[in-house]
Amino acid sequence: MDRRSPIYTEKHECQDCYKCVRQCPVKAIRVQDAYATIVDEMCVYCGICVSICPNTAKHVRNDLPRARQLVKLPPRVLVSLAPSWITEFPNIEAGQLIAALKRLGFAAVSETALGAQQVSAHVAETLREQPGQILLSSACPTVVAYIQKHRPQLAGAVTALLSPLLAHCRMLKRHYGEESAIVFIGPCIAKKLEADEHPDLLDIALTFEDLRIWMAAERIDPRALTPATDDRFEPQAAEEGVLYPVDGGMIAGIRAHCSVDDGAFMSFSGLAAVENALDGLEDLDPMQGLFLELLACEGGCINGPKVTRPGSTVTKRQRVLAHARFPETQPVPRPPELDIRRSIMPRPLSQPTPTETRISEVLRSIGKRSIEDELNCGGCGYDSCREFGKALIAQRAERAMCVSWMRQLAFKKANVLIHKMPSAVVIVDGDLRVLECNAAFVAIINHLRPVSLPAELEGTSVAELLPFHNLFASVLKNDMDILDRDIRFLDTILHLSIFTIDPHAVVGAILQDITRPAVQKEQVIRRAREVIQKNLATVQKIAYLLGENAAESEVTLNSIIESFSPAKIEGDEGGSLGD
Repeated sequence: MDRRSPIYTEKHECQDCYKCVRQCPVKAIRVQDAYATIVDEMCVYCGICVSICPNTAKHVRNDLPRARQLVKLPPRVLVSLAPSWITEFPNIEAGQLIAALKRLGFAAVSETALGAQQVSAHVAETLREQPGQILLSSACPTVVAYIQKHRPQLAGAVTALLSPLLAHCRMLKRHYGEESAIVFIGPCIAKKLEADEHPDLLDIALTFEDLRIWMAAERIDPRALTPATDDRFEPQAAEEGVLYPVDGGMIAGIRAHCSVDDGAFMSFSGLAAVENALDGLEDLDPMQGLFLELLACEGGCINGPKVTRPGSTVTKRQRVLAHARFPETQPVPRPPELDIRRSIMPRPLSQPTPTETRISEVLRSIGKRSIEDELNCGGCGYDSCREFGKALIAQRAERAMCVSWMRQLAFKKANVLIHKMPSAVVIVDGDLRVLECNAAFVAIINHLRPVSLPAELEGTSVAELLPFHNLFASVLKNDMDILDRDIRFLDTILHLSIFTIDPHAVVGAILQDITRPAVQKEQVIRRAREVIQKNLATVQKIAYLLGENAAESEVTLNSIIESFSPAKIEGDEGGSLGD
């Protein structure tokens, strides 16, 4: 049984691209050891990270096995079907889908929109009886979680009502019995959070993707089914509640039961729009009541994260509007039939705000010593360097996420290594022009070609410097390294290795003049060590044949190394200088 959080990361699939950090509206991502994981206490389960992850490292908890087991157990299992089914299965009639769900083992299918109508009735009643309030909708669990965690000062403005889904669950349990089990099916990941937090009302939340997988596994094609007379929504079909999956749909449902004079209505969809709408709202003092319908997904639930059928929002909206049924009379107050009140408490994040001094201190550790150094490039996934600094302090980010700092660090390391190496090093581009070289390379060129050279060799064609430039061209063309090759050049023997840095674009080379005395000694030492290693390996196998000769060979070779050891060489050279 998989009881992880609704959204989680498969670490081995994460490629540390930081796209989830960049796209997450609440930055509920922790990068640790180059893996991006979900911070549950910050997450609002909008599903954006699941949708945009290029390596599908973000997963939605698989509750399908639990649902398949649940329908085999004695209590009747009911389906609460999201009203967006009409856009998910546009070529399937309601009766056909209901018949398919019953074949999967469900006892009855009911529309979540019935619960939405109860929510509309309660909100309409509140607007009539308590005018002059600012009310925020509680229909979207992602928005509710966002307000509780990230705007806790506004939690008191959220209508203290169950969501349409939970209201529907309470309605079904009252109608069919408290022992009934309920499974939601829809496009929303956050419904899984509702199932986790309200197991007394909702047993499991599945997605439309889960439903398609299940039907395919059971070889059920709803289009091929002929529905029976009892293949209909229970206990009755919904009316204006089916408008909830489109932005403005909840407001239309409320207006069906109260006149527009009872309050002002506004609708916002998409978390960015919701965030903007809530800015400064606590300071607003409207002359009349204000109700804000807030949906996390742009365009509404018809564009939820687990919609499997992409398409035009306009087309989807038209299908929903065509499916809705309104009361034929003028708006008439509908008394709530069910008590769906609940408390919505703030859940502020326990993260102290770092001081500007602390932020500046952290930024200095990644080379940001002034405002000019703060590029705000967004490469790390955060909107600004200071936001990234806060994430570093909160241990949700790593310094290696800063692209500019890592580039500078890599350049400094490479530069130091190249210029401190005793061997000659040169890096050449695809046009055989020098990109970088060290002083040892310049010294070799000056020694071998005593002609006037540019002050800086960068940009000079290697063909002007070395007669064996064709070897560089070969490695660039074939992407095959040339290692440990000795080349005679005038009165010198160069030990050469050419290797690929960027295939067909950049190669590097290390050159060593092995005719120099110090290098000759190094070569003797290296080759003597190789002989020892080979000899010792042989000794282990045929020691009984070699006897004392093996030990004598090892002593001899070690004496060669000792005679050419760095300390000995240094002493010899020092002595020669003193003569």
